[in-house]
Amino acid sequence: MTTQSEAALEKCLIDKLIEGGYERVKIRDENDLKINLKSQIERFNKIELSDDEFHKILLHLESGTIFDKAKKLRDKYTLKREDDLIYIDFFNTKDWCKNIFQVTNQVTMKKTYENRYDVSILINGLPLVQIELKKRGAELKVAFNQIERYRHHSYRGLFQYIQIFVISNGVNSKYFANNKDLSFKYTFSWKDKDNRNVSSLNEFADTFLERCHLSKMIARYTVLNETSKSLMVLRAYQYYAVEAILDKALNTTTNGYVWHTTGSGKTLTSFKVSQILAEEPGIDKIIFVVDRKDLDYQTFKEFNSFSQGSVDNTENTKNLVKQLLGPDKLIITTIQKLSRAVARHKAIEQVKNQKTILMFDECHRSQFGKMHDVITSFFTNLQYFGFTGTPIFAINSVDGMTTKTLFQDRLHSYVIKDAIRDENVLGFSVEYVGRYRNKATLDIEVEDIDRKELMESEDRMEKIVDYIIAHHDRKTYNREFNAIFAVSSIEVLTKYYEIFQRKVHDLNIAAIFSFDANEEIKSDEHSRDKLERYIQDYNEMFGTNYSTDTFNEYYVDVSKRSKDKQIDILLVVNMFLTGFDSKLLNTLYVDKNLKYHGLLQAYSRTNRVLNEKKKHGNIICFRNLKKATDESIRLYSDESASEFVLMKSYEDYADDFNKVLEFLMDVAPYVGYVDELPSEKEIAEFVKVFRELLRIHTRLSVFTEFTFDDLHISEQNFNDYLSKYLDIYEKYKQSTAPEKVSVLDDVDFEVELVRRDNINVSYILSLIKELDIDSPSFEKDKEFILDTMERSHELRSKIDLIQQFIERTIPQIEDKDKIEYHFENYIDKEKKKAVNNLAEEEKLDQDITKAIIAEYEFSGKIRNDAVKQSFEEKLGLKERRSKLQRIKDLIVELVDKFSW
Repeated sequence: MTTQSEAALEKCLIDKLIEGGYERVKIRDENDLKINLKSQIERFNKIELSDDEFHKILLHLESGTIFDKAKKLRDKYTLKREDDLIYIDFFNTKDWCKNIFQVTNQVTMKKTYENRYDVSILINGLPLVQIELKKRGAELKVAFNQIERYRHHSYRGLFQYIQIFVISNGVNSKYFANNKDLSFKYTFSWKDKDNRNVSSLNEFADTFLERCHLSKMIARYTVLNETSKSLMVLRAYQYYAVEAILDKALNTTTNGYVWHTTGSGKTLTSFKVSQILAEEPGIDKIIFVVDRKDLDYQTFKEFNSFSQGSVDNTENTKNLVKQLLGPDKLIITTIQKLSRAVARHKAIEQVKNQKTILMFDECHRSQFGKMHDVITSFFTNLQYFGFTGTPIFAINSVDGMTTKTLFQDRLHSYVIKDAIRDENVLGFSVEYVGRYRNKATLDIEVEDIDRKELMESEDRMEKIVDYIIAHHDRKTYNREFNAIFAVSSIEVLTKYYEIFQRKVHDLNIAAIFSFDANEEIKSDEHSRDKLERYIQDYNEMFGTNYSTDTFNEYYVDVSKRSKDKQIDILLVVNMFLTGFDSKLLNTLYVDKNLKYHGLLQAYSRTNRVLNEKKKHGNIICFRNLKKATDESIRLYSDESASEFVLMKSYEDYADDFNKVLEFLMDVAPYVGYVDELPSEKEIAEFVKVFRELLRIHTRLSVFTEFTFDDLHISEQNFNDYLSKYLDIYEKYKQSTAPEKVSVLDDVDFEVELVRRDNINVSYILSLIKELDIDSPSFEKDKEFILDTMERSHELRSKIDLIQQFIERTIPQIEDKDKIEYHFENYIDKEKKKAVNNLAEEEKLDQDITKAIIAEYEFSGKIRNDAVKQSFEEKLGLKERRSKLQRIKDLIVELVDKFSW
């Protein structure tokens, strides 16, 4: 039986869409696309346009970035006619079913390169959804990689109106938003309400690509994030949660809560439903209530990006009262501030009878106290909804109060087992370090003994610090990631901090904890005085100027520098163990007792998805929390969840490695045999088997006890196979026959497993955005950026460019949100200058040189004949050969320098 071809899959999909009401249209190229767009705009707006009027509309539509175009899509265009203004719509965001739906295929776009796109869905004439198909059996990531290539090289003009990409190989189908920074890790499966994947293309077309649903996903469930200037499309479980709350809020008077596991995007979901409810005429106020600790610097920016000026970071409640009495329907505030407002300010009595909806973010925390009662008893026409990753049940309740008691019905669930299976969050690798468990030898007491005298002994704590210093680089992949160290009390934290200060190491250690001004002084020093000293150490490390008087600002800076990976280990007691999200955090050291929701919340700081290198969150326990861990996972998933949530033991992974190694020996019994593999089919088999070894090796390498002695291959032999693997990748990537169909086209090499891939331009630009030229820490922050680039092989050649950009351009930029725009202009300008210099210095034809560089950027190939044609001077044979190689080297160097 033959495998269904890509062309057959494409035909089946188009037939299915036509059955579903899509209109078939033939679009061959960009010109056809524009002709069709004119007719569809006229049809949609019930108007006739002159060629001149359409030209003006086209100029309006074709300018700007992907983000700018997403805003234009949802906006109107004002067309001026004699004594009249006509407002042109491009997309109906309210009655999404009333848009006009067309489908086409194999549109050819010609710029520097020619590409044909598989299936394009046009809505009102604009290409809003692009579908890339691969034959059955091909890896889905190959389709993703093709979209990424198209996006870099040929998605221009009207094709930048794409809102959603879809990839499928017939068996598996996924979708994702169109952004400048794409990652396969952020492609999503569609699901039904019970979290069952809708995988086959046939079923996906019936559900996700159904006209009204697809249009609704674009109109209602695609978010334009003003902070990152990016599009975000909601995942299936977020969609169902929002729909359930809308139904409850608009059709009943009861309350409810959503249980979506920590790290699955609850804040986006809750904010989205708040936005939608704010548009309902029958609702007067939607108050989005957060715990004060969550309002870190990033959250301020995120919330205000959706509703400008909605977050007030002052301690007084006057601004909140003003908002409650004003016209704003959507208000974001802290539970503390709202509680003070309703208790103290008589002026807001006039709004107590208005239809009000409270939306509680993270409803497992502060809602279980008097503040919740004060707030909910004040409003007389009230509904409230909560979001939590760890609901409170009877077994871990506070005074008998549970999440269900407070919020009534559970409206939707998406538990940690679901999220790990979908790769929306990571599982945990938990190590219990001590003499009963760890064969890496440190004699640390961790058993069920929990006597304060033993647990807080200087000797035990010194050994733990020695362990962390010795193994931190292994746990964090040589500091590609960072860590939090959670301890049992402020007193213990200060001991650990002092021990770290005495030891010889080059780790950046910071500490943060809250203090009580009237606390009982248990030692020679008040805890505030200790924190003051630690903040001074921090100031010295980063060139800042904080103190306990500016604690909130210190908190914000610690959060920022932790997320930017400038802090290697952050010592905490309770802070940062809930609500803190950082993708670059992969390790939690634990020397405190945790259980139930507190345990899962703390562990979940490490499980945000980032890249292939970050396979799981590392939890290193210096206490025996195994029973508590198992109980927490059972409570927040089910009895069988441990195998999903907790990673295997070191011994199990070593066994897995050795089993896969047997397959490798069958394919290539010795390193040199790889060169003798007879066909691409056998080469592809080698790639797949060795890639699986790489995946397991990545997991193994973070275990303290890891050694190649436990594997049936030497480290040298493994690295020799790795060299062959990378050689195949380079050879495949630079193939000289792009039209040839290769078995390797259907294989993804996952080379990020052997690269430092999180140190990229996005990371560097995020650091640059935070630079403050007037700050005393500016020079140290700049130095950190340049040092970070120096340690990255991929970025080292670009240091001069970044240094010049920081020193010459940053001081001229007033709006930090436009840094990427200025950076792109800067790179473009410097690149043109470099190309012109190359042509001038080497006596090359400028147009031919530019074409050679463009071709190399696209295909990775430099044609010798093209380089020779660029020579403007007559040379002998020997000189031509020498110059040919020199020019090729210079072009490779130039492209590498300006590739961002």
